[in-house]
Amino acid sequence: MIDLLIAGGTVLDGTGAAPRRADVAVTGRHVAAIGDLAGRPAARTIDATGQVVTPGFVDVHTHSDLTLLSGPQAHSAVRQGVTTVVVGNCGLGVTPVAADRAALRAAAGYLDADPAVRWDWSDLPGYLAALEAARPSVNVAALVAHIPLRAAAVGFGDRPAGAAELDRMRGLLGDALAAGAAGVSTGLVYAPVCYAREDELEALGRTAAAHGRLFAWHVRDYADGLLDSVRQALRVATATGCRTQISHLAAVGKRNHGSVARALELIDDARAAGADVAFDVYPYLAGNAPLAQLLPAWAQEGGEEPMRARLALRDVRARVTAGWRDMPNSWDVITVSRVPDGSEDVTGRTVADLATTAGTDPSRVALDLLAAHGNGVQIVAGGRSERDLLDALTHPAAVIGSDGQALDPHGPTGRGVPHPRSYGCYPRLFAEYVRRPGGLDLAEAVRKCTSAPAERAGLAGRGVLRPGAVADIAVFDPARIADRATFAAPQQYPDGIRAVLVGGRPVVEDGVHGGARPGEILRTP
Repeated sequence: MIDLLIAGGTVLDGTGAAPRRADVAVTGRHVAAIGDLAGRPAARTIDATGQVVTPGFVDVHTHSDLTLLSGPQAHSAVRQGVTTVVVGNCGLGVTPVAADRAALRAAAGYLDADPAVRWDWSDLPGYLAALEAARPSVNVAALVAHIPLRAAAVGFGDRPAGAAELDRMRGLLGDALAAGAAGVSTGLVYAPVCYAREDELEALGRTAAAHGRLFAWHVRDYADGLLDSVRQALRVATATGCRTQISHLAAVGKRNHGSVARALELIDDARAAGADVAFDVYPYLAGNAPLAQLLPAWAQEGGEEPMRARLALRDVRARVTAGWRDMPNSWDVITVSRVPDGSEDVTGRTVADLATTAGTDPSRVALDLLAAHGNGVQIVAGGRSERDLLDALTHPAAVIGSDGQALDPHGPTGRGVPHPRSYGCYPRLFAEYVRRPGGLDLAEAVRKCTSAPAERAGLAGRGVLRPGAVADIAVFDPARIADRATFAAPQQYPDGIRAVLVGGRPVVEDGVHGGARPGEILRTP
């Protein structure tokens, strides 16, 4: 007896192979058979006529480290077809906790949408145990983040790591990799890792390479310094031999439009020379980040509390404001998306608009927000090029990663006006960049969402649809799938999703989350 039969659909197996008409049989947690299964008895059948049946999407770049503990149903992720997420990206993470716990939590304020979530762990096994106890609806793999590694070994100051401190970081990272972490990530715009020298990055890369794991890079600059930042990542990849993933490749600011094509040439040259390098991208022309990312490194030294105190000083504010006069983006394309106290009169408005209302300068508004709320202030920032996005999406080394979070619009993580990618990244890809004339091939787009990111993250057996594979499956209408989340009203689920299975169990059917929480915590052996 088949437990579940997905009948009458068109199967895209995630490898890029051509679609074929087939039924999919699920028994227990695994795919039992794929083919013409008419007449086979099944305890339950999902009619997939007119639908495509694919592996569930593997979101290689998320920041759901803490939101899954607040809302383990993972509503905004699983309802768009995501069945596996990778957390710990951009150097922002929650383990190891070997430094001042409060300071580390403040440094990771971007992740911290629900202050009621308790940090009871000190290392990766403890954090993964907390995730297991939460029983998420999606599978979760974790990267080890650079910020907690550096905080544990060096602290929050602006200085290079010494030899003993590099050994300490390597040891902590090695322990976490041995405990099943999928790799390591850095985020070179964030304090304190913005103070890291290249020898420190090479130390992390060599440790990752020794374990056969991924090194994911939020590079040092996505604006005027994008090309030099990509060159640094490629130098470390070449020197260490580590599998390297450049995160959310984009160019910020009109004066930098076209830089993505040149960055892709650098990546192509490195790949031709033997480096294992790829990148992820999401289908939007705006990003999401802490407002503190716009501060110079010197203003962030010492951690959040010293930063906030520093920003109350007149000479410091004048110096920061002077530097902001040549920003690649203007304040009218930078929208406040979240503040820790949930102030509705601030969120959803541009910094320029807030300044006009207050009769003051936008820089003053931004500095006041940072002084009051620190790293918890989030922004959505535009200023990107459609041509750059298309160049990235269509590149063979590109995979899709939302850079979003699993959010619950009716829970604590639903506050503010988040980036719509958390609700609509994957449906938007198919609606806007596959269905358009001359767009991405459907099978190739599915590959970029499934087997390709799973391979980058080292998640063996995930992201493919074949007999014996874990039955993480998405069923959707390729003519109807579309994002409904917008920048003005982001907390809306997509259209066109027929069903989402995680480990053989239906979690979403016809857009409704049924409450199942069968996700696994994935440990890399």
